[in-house]
Amino acid sequence: MNRILILGGSGFIGNALYKELAPFFDVHATYKTDSKVFEKNKHFHQFDYELESLDILLDNLKPKFIVTAVRGNVNSLLRMHFEISNYIDNRDCKVIFLSSANVFDRFTNYPSYEYDKTLSESIYGRFKIRIENELLRKPVSKYVICRIPMIYGTGSPRLNEIKDQLKRNEAIEVFPNVVINATHIKKLVQQLHYIINRRRRGIFHLGSRNLIHHIDLVSDICERLGTPTPLLKQVFDSNEDRHLAVLPKDNLLPKHLQLTIEDVVESSIAL
Repeated sequence: MNRILILGGSGFIGNALYKELAPFFDVHATYKTDSKVFEKNKHFHQFDYELESLDILLDNLKPKFIVTAVRGNVNSLLRMHFEISNYIDNRDCKVIFLSSANVFDRFTNYPSYEYDKTLSESIYGRFKIRIENELLRKPVSKYVICRIPMIYGTGSPRLNEIKDQLKRNEAIEVFPNVVINATHIKKLVQQLHYIINRRRRGIFHLGSRNLIHHIDLVSDICERLGTPTPLLKQVFDSNEDRHLAVLPKDNLLPKHLQLTIEDVVESSIAL
């Protein structure tokens, strides 16, 4: 059975992916802080990427796939990803890098596709680009780059924040001039499962196939949650529409793994 290592298995995406893959693969994952929940699971390994080298864990587990779903200190994460890059060079191993729509946040007029040039004005976006560029120097069989837009769905930090703000009757910050696409966690982990299982490679844009203004998406989610007229704080960062959307064109997934903004909204009330 192919062994998969999920770096960041205690986080929102990493843990959801672990639960999706564990029945089908030999899945191992890392967690950073002490946790009795993860300590009892022999497939979870405590690992502090800021203080430790990843080499020992990789040499012990010898994974066929390494999924990077870690967030935190940029410098430490860069060092860790370059360790991974060196590891996969001479081994039968592939890295699945969870990137972001922010690698295109300098472009504003159009949505972005898989092989468009990346350019970012944010620290987060430039960090993702640097890792992408390191992987793109390798044979395409060695990597999958998954660019992911805003994530909603059951248990997602964004949805939980909206629910808390509605409960406290606080203003929800929205961007009326930002055009986005989005995804929800259930569909995202199914897409990643497919990519791993079918040995897909290259660059994938794992977002909805249609677009929406950010203010409209949040308003629609609030309505599905039972608050049709939420208190909104509108933030205008430009006078014209600005796109922050990653659309698939070249590396399309099967239809049952594609999604729409309407699916994202519906996921806000899913159990």
